Amino acid sequence: MLVLELASVLAGPSVGQFFAELGARVLKVENAASGGDVTRSWKLKSEPADTDTPAYFCAANWGKSSLSLNLTDPEQLQQLYTLVKEADVVIASYKPGDAEKLKVNYEALLSINSRLIYGHITGYGPEDGRAGYDAVVQAESGFMYLNGEQGGPPVKMPVALMDILTAHQLKQGLLVALLQRERTGQGQLVQVSLLQAAVSALANQATNYLVAGQEPQRMGSEHPNIVPYGAVYTCKCSKQLVLAIGDDRQFRKLCAILKAESMAEDPKFKTNYERVQHRQEVNERLRQLVAQQDREVLLKLLQEQHVPAGAVHAIPEVFELPQAQQMLLQYPGAKPGLRQVAFKMQGQEVLTLIPPPKYNADS
Repeated sequence: MLVLELASVLAGPSVGQFFAELGARVLKVENAASGGDVTRSWKLKSEPADTDTPAYFCAANWGKSSLSLNLTDPEQLQQLYTLVKEADVVIASYKPGDAEKLKVNYEALLSINSRLIYGHITGYGPEDGRAGYDAVVQAESGFMYLNGEQGGPPVKMPVALMDILTAHQLKQGLLVALLQRERTGQGQLVQVSLLQAAVSALANQATNYLVAGQEPQRMGSEHPNIVPYGAVYTCKCSKQLVLAIGDDRQFRKLCAILKAESMAEDPKFKTNYERVQHRQEVNERLRQLVAQQDREVLLKLLQEQHVPAGAVHAIPEVFELPQAQQMLLQYPGAKPGLRQVAFKMQGQEVLTLIPPPKYNADS
C-alpha cells in the first residue's frame, strides 16, 4: 500500500504514521517552498539548532520517507501526479480552497486514479476558510473553558488533543473507505474537521447540557456525574493518587480499606447520587483518610479489591511502566526511540521502523 501524505504538523502526519505502523509505504510530500513541515522548526531549548528532526516532528513521522516538492511548479506537480497513479490513500490538510489552487484536490486526483481514497482535514469544515489551530479549537469547542480549577482561568490542555481526536476520526474513516473499496472498486473522499471532532468528543459534558440542561463548569479533575472520581489525594509520603469510584459497591470497599465503614453507611454518602450532592464533604473526609496512608501500600490494597485507583505519574515514571516499555520503537543501528507506538495489533511484535526522515531540499 502506498500512502501520500500532503499534510503537516500533527493531525495528518499522525494518520500517516499509523499507516506506516501497519506496514504501508508512506511518502511524506513536503512543501519545498517553505522548507518542509513546519514542525521541523519547533525545537526545545535543549535541542540543537541545526536538527531538522526535533522531538515534536518525531512524534508523528516515524516510518516514512520524505519528498520535497513545490507544487506550484508544473514539472514537480506532474511528479506528484505520477505517484498518485500508484497511490492507495492521500492524506491532506489544506485550508478550503487551497488544494484546488494547487490542483491536488480530491476531484483532480480522482481523475488520475479512480480507486484513490482521499482523507482531508480542515479546521472547521469545507465551507469555512479559516485555518485550524489546536489551541484555538480547544477554546472554541469548550474544552479550554471546562479545563482548569474551579474559580480559576480556562486552561489549554498540555497536548494537542484536538489534533489527535481528529486524526483518530480520519483513521476510522479511511479504514472504512478502504473496506468499501474492496467491495466496490471505487475510491472516495473522507472529510473531518478539528472543530467537529472536538465537539463530538464532549461526550457526557455535552449531554449534561443537551439532555439534563446543566451547563458544565470548571471542576479541576472532578467528575460532574460521579463522586469520588478523578479527584487527587495526597498520602503521608507526599505522593499522590487518584480514585475512580464508579459504583456504590466500590465505594463500600474503599471505605473498608480505609477503616471507615461507617462512612459507607452514612445516608449522605451511601449512593452516588447522594455523594454528588455532598461532594465537598466526601472529598474532605477522603483527604483526611488518605493522608494517613502510604501510597504504595494503599494502592496494593485497592487493586487487590478491584477498587479503581492509580498513582499520579510524572512522564519519566510513565516510561518505566512495562506497558510503556513494550511500546518503544527501535530502528537499526540506533538506541530505542522514545516514542509511543500509536497502534499495535494483537500478537504484533514491537515494530522496527525507519527513523523520522531528514529534510532533503533536493529530492
